[in-house]
Parts: sequence; C-alpha cells; structure tokens
Amino acid sequence: MILLLAVAGIVAGLYHLGRSGTYNMLYPIRYTGEVEQYAAENGLDKYLVYGVIKAESNFIYDAHSGVAVGLMQITEDTGAWIANKMQLDRYRPEDLTDPETNIKMGCFYLKYLLDYYGDLDLALAAYNAGMGNVNNWLEDSDHSKDGKTLHNIPFKETREYVERVKKYAEIYRERH
Repeated sequence: MILLLAVAGIVAGLYHLGRSGTYNMLYPIRYTGEVEQYAAENGLDKYLVYGVIKAESNFIYDAHSGVAVGLMQITEDTGAWIANKMQLDRYRPEDLTDPETNIKMGCFYLKYLLDYYGDLDLALAAYNAGMGNVNNWLEDSDHSKDGKTLHNIPFKETREYVERVKKYAEIYRERH
C-alpha cells in the first residue's frame, strides 16, 4: 500500500510538472526587466503588456507581420510618431527589432491609447486597427450607440485581437 501511494505521488508530481512545462511553453514570460520597467513607467499593468506581446509576436523579438515589426509589432510610421511624441534623440526603423526599444515604445503607445480613449477595448482595437478606424467606428451608429464605446468592431481580426489580448493578460495574471 505504501509503495502504491508513493508511485501515485510520483506520477501526480510528474503530471503537474509536465502540465506546468507545457503551460510555460504556451505562455512564455520573457524580457521581464524591460516589461516591468516600461509598464511601471507608463502606469500599465505588466500582464496586459505580456498579453499584447503574446498576441502580437509570441515573444519573437524580430517578428515581422506585413509592415509591423518586433515584440509589440510597431509599424515604421507609428514608430516615427512615437519617437516624436517621446522626443527621442535618435530613432531608426531598425531599432524596432531591439527588444528594449520596442517594449519602451510599445508601452508608451499603449498608454497613449488608454489615455486617449479611456477604455481598454478601444485602446486595444486602436493598437490593432489604428486610431483612424476606431474613431470612424465611434462616429458610426452601426458600431457605436453613444460615440464613446463600440458595440460592434467590424474587423473580425480586431474583434478577436481585443478578446485574445484580454484573455492572455488574465492567463498571465493568474499564472504568474
């Protein structure tokens, strides 16, 4: 009986370790110093930043998707706009593949959007689809009843993105 209990305990421990390892592979935490520093500097929830990075690049520092690059998938034009707003002395588009620069700029931009819209869903929608699209949707009664919130995000990709980032942020919050 003691041997059976010991074996059951070992099996349970290995099962938990296996699940934990798989979970950590699916939801990695990387660049913790940069995320924690720039999230704190911008008054952001670090788990939200991890959620954005997971959704945007899956923590691949030099990820490219169309015209966006880096961990937080910033376009060259948006990068130039952010650099101007941040009053950076030097900015080159290739800097966007540098993890620290990308996280610093991405956190600044995310905070800007949160301040501008005052709403997480709108900020995330703008991060994904652009402020121009979100502003147009807010003016359209098919998408917004009050001009302040969206009851319908017309881009399926953006609608799914908003939910995915919030889900990832919650998973990171619960897990870490």
